[in-house]
Amino acid sequence: MRTVETAADAERFIERAGFAACLTDSRRPGPSLYVAVCGRRDAVMPRNVQKDPEASLTWHLKDEILKRGHVYYAKLSRGKAMFIAPRMIPYFHAIWGVRRADEPRRLGRHARAVLKVLRKEWEMSTGDLRDESGVKNRQAFTKAMDELQAAMIVIPSEVLYAPKFTYIWTLGVGRFPDALRKRVSRSTAVREIARCFLAGAGLTIPGELARVTGLPRWEAGRGNRALVAEGCATMLAPGWYQLVSTPTVEPEHGDPPPFERIEPG
Repeated sequence: MRTVETAADAERFIERAGFAACLTDSRRPGPSLYVAVCGRRDAVMPRNVQKDPEASLTWHLKDEILKRGHVYYAKLSRGKAMFIAPRMIPYFHAIWGVRRADEPRRLGRHARAVLKVLRKEWEMSTGDLRDESGVKNRQAFTKAMDELQAAMIVIPSEVLYAPKFTYIWTLGVGRFPDALRKRVSRSTAVREIARCFLAGAGLTIPGELARVTGLPRWEAGRGNRALVAEGCATMLAPGWYQLVSTPTVEPEHGDPPPFERIEPG
């Protein structure tokens, strides 16, 4: 496994993976920038992450990636921070994105107040955005920003540490206009997200795709079955899907196939 050392390395890794978490380790399923930085598939995050050089490098690379603006990064489904390669943005947006016409119905009052200011100013720091939007309660503001990120409307564009720590926020459509405006059906999006995950994993176990992406389990299963219908994957047992290009081991007596893998924690 090739080690990731620079922001350009990280962007290439995310492009190959399609999407990735930031600071998860081998105990969690799915591609991870931290695991890529460690360069070993069995990487485990230490308790004291502040003194771990690989965790520190991962955090530094995350900041650089935000500033470079070549990869989408935000808190998406269930508040999980995720990198998304530009080629995968239309599919994630088809599942979780909120169209402008739906904002009054789907966004809360504080989220709409923050968004109104950001659409006028385009880019603002956390403190300025709180003041201008009138959402001065820290908890309410954080909830509003999480809501806007999950709707794939607002993204962090930079992190500043001096004179004080703050995020700079902007509209996702400013950085990824074509990808966020492309219309994709939900069924196509689910299938392509499943394809992307299975291409990297080679094999997926029951519930794994749902845990990694935040898709409902029934819908993740529908995406995997669409790949089987295409001939891109085979179903070894209920919930077990494998790429056709990888060696197949048939499960016996209904038991899971004996692949050597690290189970998610």
